[in-house]
Amino acid sequence: MTRPQSGDSFLLCRVGSCVCAIPLARVSETLRPVRVDTLAGVPSFVLGVATIRGYPTPIIDAARLLGFEGDRVTRLVTIKIRDRLAAIAVDEVLGVRTIPADSLAGVPPLLRDASPAIVATVLSLDAELMLVLEASRVVPESVWHSLEPASAR
Repeated sequence: MTRPQSGDSFLLCRVGSCVCAIPLARVSETLRPVRVDTLAGVPSFVLGVATIRGYPTPIIDAARLLGFEGDRVTRLVTIKIRDRLAAIAVDEVLGVRTIPADSLAGVPPLLRDASPAIVATVLSLDAELMLVLEASRVVPESVWHSLEPASAR
C-alpha cells in the first residue's frame, strides 16, 4: 500500500453547484458562521471581518467569488496564509478525501471561470490568498462520484 502524498489530501466543500477541493495542508479548521462586521469599500466577495480565535479574520464568500448567487453559508473554512488566517464561507463541508494527482490532472484552478476583474482584485488584495485559491480545484463530477462511498451512490 502506498502512502498518499500530502498534496493529495483535500477538504471538499460544496459551493453553489460545485464541489471545491481546498488543499488540506492550508486548512486550519472549519466552524459555524460567526458574527461578521461589514467593511466599506471592499469587493463584493469580501463579507467583512470576524474575530476568530481572538484575531480579526477576513471572510471571503466563495459563492460570490465563483459568480454564484445565494446566501447558503453554513460553514467557514479557515485557511492558513503565512502567519495569519482568512476564512472562506461555503455552503457545506463534505469531508476530507484523498484525491490521486492524476484525477485532477488538467483540472483548472478554483477561479477558472471567475471574471478577470475578480482574479485581478484577489491578486491585488492578497497574493498569498491567490496562491491558495490557485491550488484549490473544482472537482469534476466523475471524480466526485468515484470518491463517494458506495452506500451514498
